[in-house]
Amino acid sequence: MSREHSSRFVISGKARNLDATAPERTHPARPEDAPMPQTSDTAMHLGRWVRRNIQYILIPVALVGALLTWELIILVNQYPTFLLPTPRQVAQSFVENWNNGILPRHLRITLFEIALGFSISFAFAVSVGYLLAKSPLLEKIVSPYLIATQAIPIVAIGPLIIIWINTGPVQNALIGTLVSFFPMLVNTIVGVRGVREEYHELMRSYSASRWQVFTKLEVPAALPVFFGGVRVGVTLSVIGVVVVELLWADRGLGFLLNFARGALDTPLLFATVAALSVMAISLYIGVAILERLTIRWRRNEP
Repeated sequence: MSREHSSRFVISGKARNLDATAPERTHPARPEDAPMPQTSDTAMHLGRWVRRNIQYILIPVALVGALLTWELIILVNQYPTFLLPTPRQVAQSFVENWNNGILPRHLRITLFEIALGFSISFAFAVSVGYLLAKSPLLEKIVSPYLIATQAIPIVAIGPLIIIWINTGPVQNALIGTLVSFFPMLVNTIVGVRGVREEYHELMRSYSASRWQVFTKLEVPAALPVFFGGVRVGVTLSVIGVVVVELLWADRGLGFLLNFARGALDTPLLFATVAALSVMAISLYIGVAILERLTIRWRRNEP
């Protein structure tokens, strides 16, 4: 072997040894391969939560904006307190009259009348509505009279109720019953008649009794429509009772509204309106929660 070939062989051997002992080359990590930081995950979850609950976030934001606008209007125009009080004065009046027992006492009376009137209305609407839904002939006979009761003003019915019933809270509760009865009645009829005929045939094929058809088919199928009427009915009960208290009552939040108006105590007037609003919203939310708990199966529907 020549010297030139041997030198080439040595050089190539050294080169292979250097390649074997050289550290392995690694490519730099790309930005998209890097792990996401924890803060970005938190921001993503927070963004999703905000999108899902945006309506609940905007409610207090809108309230704060309305209060600030209210305060700004009074500051710019310098309205006197008896004409338009500031939100701070209304809040002070609310706290003062709540602590001395005036607002709680009248609130309890009004709430009792609403609960009594709504309970009577609920019982009659469910029972009469089911009978009318199952008997179209009976509905044709009774419907004109039911519609006529809705066409008569409350002021015209009020004196008759005062003559017939001497108890003040019961008088007011009956007016609330008359006001809230019709929507729940109509929704009960629509809900019961909305059950498909093939479902009834399926129940008959299993030899189901009338009670089983009522409890297992008609009641669950009518609940979504019926609860729509209950929401309207509980709101109308508040309106009916308060209107009656404004007309002739000597107690309740409606009476307190009249008292504040006569005394030119505008902060108390606004505080009473705020108490009425909170009470009506609470009753409505209570019905909505009861509906959600009662018909959980509806959330699983597509």
